[in-house]
Amino acid sequence: MPALITWWTQDLGELSPRADPVAVAAAGSDLLRRWAEPQRRYHSARHLVELFWALEELEDAHEIDAEGATVGRVAAWLHDAVYDPQARHGANEAASAGLARSLLTRLHVHDQVSAAVEAVIRMTDGHDGDDGASLTRCFHDADLWILSAPDVRFDDYCAQVREEYAHVPDVAYRTARAGILVDFVRRDRLYLTAHGQQEWDEPARANLHRELDRLG
Repeated sequence: MPALITWWTQDLGELSPRADPVAVAAAGSDLLRRWAEPQRRYHSARHLVELFWALEELEDAHEIDAEGATVGRVAAWLHDAVYDPQARHGANEAASAGLARSLLTRLHVHDQVSAAVEAVIRMTDGHDGDDGASLTRCFHDADLWILSAPDVRFDDYCAQVREEYAHVPDVAYRTARAGILVDFVRRDRLYLTAHGQQEWDEPARANLHRELDRLG
């Protein structure tokens, strides 16, 4: 994954020109190691890359500027840096947010940027926050892009999530998973950006209804 490390290094260089390049590279290597942990099926480097692509699409649609997209990519690296499928609800997001704040502080990233990254990571616990900032809205939508993915990729995603929760009995999994997806279906706005609402909402709702039918 040399390209991923290159993107990380470039983005950190923009956010913190005085950061030690050796420390930046070491942090990137540690993050990449985290994204390759064996318990991950969906929350892997593929999810990270898809999030990058979604952010790029939103940037091209003028939903976020270049600087915001850079912050978004750094947040993407960190938002699932801690991922344990057996952790209590919200624990992974809280731990990832704490790791982000600590790491970015060590790399001399401006406190305002570190706080913004931490905030969007915490927002992913439920995806129900909207502070009106373009970064928040774009990160929210990019992280949920997968719901609008082509049928084959969406079905693969559903299977990968089930694999991550293989420790959960089938009936309990179906009930819990359906509850999460129904919450998304019932939202007036599944996506917060105009582009997401226009381009991703319809296929996402079709995918969600299809998965709910499978879950019974």
